[in-house]
Order: sequence, then C-alpha cells, then structure tokens
Amino acid sequence: MGIVVSLEDGKRENASIKPLIDLTAADMGRVNELILSKAGSSVEMIPEIANHLISSGGKRLRPMVTLAAAQMFGYSGDGHVKLATSVEFMHTATLLHDDVVDESGMRRGRKTARMIWGNQASVLVGDFLLGQAFRMMVDVGSLPALDILTAAASIIAEGEVMQLSAAKNLETTEDEYLSVIKAKTAALFSAAAEVGPVIAGVGRAERTALRSYGRNLGLAFQLVDDALDYGGNSKDLGKNTGDDFREGKVTLPVILSYRRGTTADREFWKQAIEGNATGDAELEKATGLMIRYGAIGDTISRARHFGDIARDALAPLKATPQKDALLDVIDFCISRVN
Repeated sequence: MGIVVSLEDGKRENASIKPLIDLTAADMGRVNELILSKAGSSVEMIPEIANHLISSGGKRLRPMVTLAAAQMFGYSGDGHVKLATSVEFMHTATLLHDDVVDESGMRRGRKTARMIWGNQASVLVGDFLLGQAFRMMVDVGSLPALDILTAAASIIAEGEVMQLSAAKNLETTEDEYLSVIKAKTAALFSAAAEVGPVIAGVGRAERTALRSYGRNLGLAFQLVDDALDYGGNSKDLGKNTGDDFREGKVTLPVILSYRRGTTADREFWKQAIEGNATGDAELEKATGLMIRYGAIGDTISRARHFGDIARDALAPLKATPQKDALLDVIDFCISRVN
C-alpha cells in the first residue's frame, strides 16, 4: 500500500538530493577514503563488521550536510572532511547499537551485524567507531566543533535510554515521543549542520541558522520514516516495512491511532504492542486503523511543519548553490512518502 502526498506550493516538486551529491562529490570521495582508513584495525572482526554496515548502501546524507554547510561559507581547509567522517561514524555506531537494542534482524535488505557476529561484537565495534570519531574531531583542533559533536553523542545515548524506558508504552504522549526523536535523530542532524559554519569561522547567526535547519530536518526525516513503516517500501526506508510494528515500537502513527480509537481499537493495540501480536494480519489491521483515524496523514503533516521550520531557518542566509541544495534535501526527505 502506498501513501500519496502532494507537496505544497512553493516546494520543489521534483525533489532530489542530486544537487547536494554533485556539490559534495569531491569531498565525499575524501570522506569515503577516510572511512575505509579509520575503520581499519589489526583486530580482524572490527573492519569486517564496520564495512558490513558502511557498505550497505546508505545515502550518507548527514556527512554531505556537513560538507555543504562548510562549503556555503567558503571553507577551504580539510577539517570538514574529518568532521563529516566523524558524523558518519557516529551514525554508523548508533545503527549498530540500535539493532542490538531493537533486536533487529535486517537492515537495508541485509542481515544486521548482530545476526552475523552477535550482540557483543556489534556493540563493541560501535564503540570503536565512536572512539575513532572522537579522535578525528580532536585532530581538527576546533574546540567548538568538538563540543557540538560530543554533546550530540551524549544526547543520542540519552534518547536511546528514553526510547527504551518508553518501549511498548501506549500511554506515551506525542510530546514525549518528540523528545525521544529530538535526541535520537535530530541531535545528529543538528550537529552535522552546525559544525559547518563553526569550522568556517562565521558568526553566531549563521551557526544558529544551520543548527535549527539540522534539528528540524532531522525531526521531519524521522516522522516520514514513521509513516513509511506503515505504507512505504524498503528502498525508501532502509529497512523492511512493518519493522517498527513487529518490534513493538510506539511511534507517532501508533500514538495517534491509539488515542483516537475506540475501546476495542485500543484493546487491539494493547494486544499487538504489549502482547507481541504483530503478524501480517495484525499489521494490516494496524495500518487500516491508522488510515481510518488519519494518523499517517497527520504524521506527514507534522513532518511538513518541521520541514517548513528548517526552510525558514535558512531563509535569511545569502543565496548559494549549497543553500539551494540543502533546501532540496528538505523536500526530498518529505517527498519519500509520495
């Protein structure tokens, strides 16, 4: 089942990240080389596990945002390459840890590292990648950039614990859920964007603009992922559709459906989420309830709202190809539900 959503007037209808890819291609080549170098180790299992996930086909959107954010302010050194690589390692480490916490079996059409090498190895290799990320941040020599990215690492870990404490809790409110994804997803997007102007040495206004852009882009990105889990496809999502439901995750479409439903509907959700009744038949019913109560559409509306905030954050900045490309990213993220 697909979700059909039209982009609002003023948004780019043919949303694409190709401009961002093209603008950052040369620097991303250097990032990819650094990723391979820094993921290496004499401990054989470390590069095996790291490369299993690194080579799995992700778009590497976060490091491209870092590179573009530095370019748009005229940065010409190589620190942005190290910071972009650090951002990607932080993201990869989070995925390794997430798959263990969520007991996930598949990611981007492949077995997760934990299914091949086990939970302990996945966690420890994630820790190794975080360590390498911090070393690269130190190499850059920018204390503000180091502060931003290490703070993000702490916030992401807090978000993981918040999500764990809220697991299978159908009484979770929308505000509580937004707090989780602000920490788990938006914090890294925000940091990835903010370190660009920081390393370029521009002023507080530019730094604040990119921080807000990244945070709200991250929120929009995650909310679209929430919607896609109940009506998208694996190519767009980077995992199997229905995985959130099968893992008993209480995401925004579930929260809205549970609160808007009848007593019988809420009983279904309790049996599904709390009682682990999450087979194909239950997934179909869950999706039907979400459509009936407008939960998927409203989740997408929330994503659009945060996308608009991200767009407005960049509005005062002077026009550059990088700014246009970052605006395209907003529409690309939301248009995945088309």
